[in-house]
Amino acid sequence: MNTQYLTRSLMFVPAHNDRLMQSASRSNADILLLDIEDSVQPIENKQVARDKIVQFVREGFFRDHILFPRINDRESGQLLKDVYQLAIEGVTGFMYPKARCGEDIYFIGKLLETIEYDKGFSPGTFKLIPLIETTGAVMNIQDICKASPRVVAVAFGCEDYVTDLEGKHDIEGQSIFFARNMIVNGAHNCGVAAIDTVHIRVHDLDDLEHNLVLSKKLGFDGMLILNPKELPLCHRYYSPSPEEVEWAEEMVQLTEEAIREGKGVAVKDDKFIGPPMLKMAEEIIRKHKMIIEHE
Repeated sequence: MNTQYLTRSLMFVPAHNDRLMQSASRSNADILLLDIEDSVQPIENKQVARDKIVQFVREGFFRDHILFPRINDRESGQLLKDVYQLAIEGVTGFMYPKARCGEDIYFIGKLLETIEYDKGFSPGTFKLIPLIETTGAVMNIQDICKASPRVVAVAFGCEDYVTDLEGKHDIEGQSIFFARNMIVNGAHNCGVAAIDTVHIRVHDLDDLEHNLVLSKKLGFDGMLILNPKELPLCHRYYSPSPEEVEWAEEMVQLTEEAIREGKGVAVKDDKFIGPPMLKMAEEIIRKHKMIIEHE
């Protein structure tokens, strides 16, 4: 995976709310998901949200942020207004909700292509983050990831998924364990980032930390965020630790020395440093450099 964006934290912001938009502009979330979908009701507020996003972007509030507005799905009657009005300088791409299959992403990709042509943007300017919220989407995860080169990440939406599953959202996370595994495996197999679901109990930071330990072990690259107070823990767990960076730098150094000396394969503690270890080390270093540049 070699995405050009940090994806440790993707924070939702109801885009019709001035106070929350101003607060988000001062946050250090890696990506802001300016929401026009679920959190924006009644329907009249969706145009308010679009206008607010354009206003805040043009006034420079988000000049140091990566923006992926969460738009409405293709059956909502709002999609065309969303993408046409918000395909502007300062917006990196869009989060597409309720992605069920690759066809949904192909459709929105072609719609964006038409808008880019009409507005004079280079083809492929606007990227996509599909939101995986149904059992069908989980089973179609690789088709969704491969449906468009615009896809840079996929994110898991657990609440709608559990409803579609007709399961129960248990504290242990057993009902969503399969989905999390499918999403992270499918995403990484296709070379895109995998973003874990929101932590619903936003004020329980101990539970958040417990969940982050599992999320990191599963291979997720970041998490959907509902509250800024979750950001420090998310950034700590999805960032390489000093020990990991030191290990990675040593792996690369030993490999380079072995090549220079004609040994072919480096050895550390009587163990060969094979291509998988080197690849992991290079990814840790790449992410570490991005974080330093970001901060």
